[in-house]
Amino acid sequence: MDKFWNSLANLDRRWLFALTFLAISIPLLTGIVLPQKVTPMVENVFNAIDELPSGTKILMPLDYDPSAEGELQPMADAFIRHAAQKKHKLYFLTIWPTGVAMIQRQVATLKKEYPEYVYGEDYVNLGYRPGYEGVIKLITSDLPKLYGSDQQGTPVAKIPMMAGIDSIKQFPLIVNVSAGDPGLKQWVQYAATPFDSIEIVGGTTGVQASTLYPYIPNQMIGMIAGIKPAAEYEKLMFEKYPEIEKRPNSNMANVFMTSQEVAHFMLIAIIILGNVVMWQTGGRRDQS
Repeated sequence: MDKFWNSLANLDRRWLFALTFLAISIPLLTGIVLPQKVTPMVENVFNAIDELPSGTKILMPLDYDPSAEGELQPMADAFIRHAAQKKHKLYFLTIWPTGVAMIQRQVATLKKEYPEYVYGEDYVNLGYRPGYEGVIKLITSDLPKLYGSDQQGTPVAKIPMMAGIDSIKQFPLIVNVSAGDPGLKQWVQYAATPFDSIEIVGGTTGVQASTLYPYIPNQMIGMIAGIKPAAEYEKLMFEKYPEIEKRPNSNMANVFMTSQEVAHFMLIAIIILGNVVMWQTGGRRDQS
């Protein structure tokens, strides 16, 4: 038995690296997911979209870049699929220059999974305008002044779903996904807070969450912060709309979360085993 414990004490650390690699990669490659318990805040965010009448106008600012895509893309995908499932009208824009590419990804998802969605009638891409939070302040009173055309340069007067849109006060709900400032905090401060007619929910990175909790629930219905609540949101969506779960990459938050959880369980097991080995061998390690 001493030989066994001594062999563990002298185990090549590369085996630990290999185990970590397997723990992370197996869920990613197989799609196996662990069950998630839905928290009340995630349920509130889900209901904010789900309880709106079909065809409601939703403003969807996507304010993040490729560096945050791994954490934020799954929740953005979930928001888009959920809104499209409810037949809501989607108005995309961004106050980040890098957000243009993120919108294009969502448009590609709509085209692939919801071919019945017609550009200009069911969704529109208003693109990027410089000014950061100044953009938010301006479009609370005069949206056409800044967005006279869409991302492709088509005048908004020629886009059917832009008819009668004077400001963002005509959107009952804002769904923002952001990676920092300006982002969800500014949408809460300059758009949702001053106008009682506008509700807001959002998705953000885990490190941003602490700065946004004070706005919940009075100024913001709720938010998804990081992969864990994004996985919970996917679970709610699959329960209500099981057909979505069959689509490729529709459960990426659950897969990512499972990968993390398996790796964490493995690391905890290694720490426990390491302490047992230390106790059994008295801290001695063969140096030969």
